Amino acid sequence: MNKLELISALKTKADISKSEAAKVVQIFFDSMADAMADGERVEIRGLCSFFVKEYKSYTGRNPKTGEKVTIKPKKLPFFKAGKELKERVDR
Repeated sequence: MNKLELISALKTKADISKSEAAKVVQIFFDSMADAMADGERVEIRGLCSFFVKEYKSYTGRNPKTGEKVTIKPKKLPFFKAGKELKERVDR
């Protein structure tokens, strides 16, 4: 399912206009992204959680030349499926 399909499903099930459904979906995703950008964890009970993992700087190697390269510290978003979602998918 992609974003447009989600908007369409929301439009049908909530009996609202497509523009209203698009606005709701956009607000939902923007709120999640803003919270994660602020370092907060986003948890949707029974479905999943999103969180940010921080990585420290380390020394890596360029696979082509073998030269040592310093990798900058970074933050990456992660997704973790909830118990109910895992059970529902594994039926």
